[in-house]
Amino acid sequence: MYQLSDEMLLSAYQKAKELDKENKMPRDFITMMEEELKKRNLSVYANNSI
Repeated sequence: MYQLSDEMLLSAYQKAKELDKENKMPRDFITMMEEELKKRNLSVYANNSI
């Protein structure tokens, strides 16, 4: 996960949240992405992009 650029991480998170609405994405994966977003101080951007 650390190899992804910030932009790619935000994009992947947005797609994962879309898939989560359809129950096609494991919740553990989304939680892992949210933790990485917090580490990078990107959680504000993630919440605004949804």
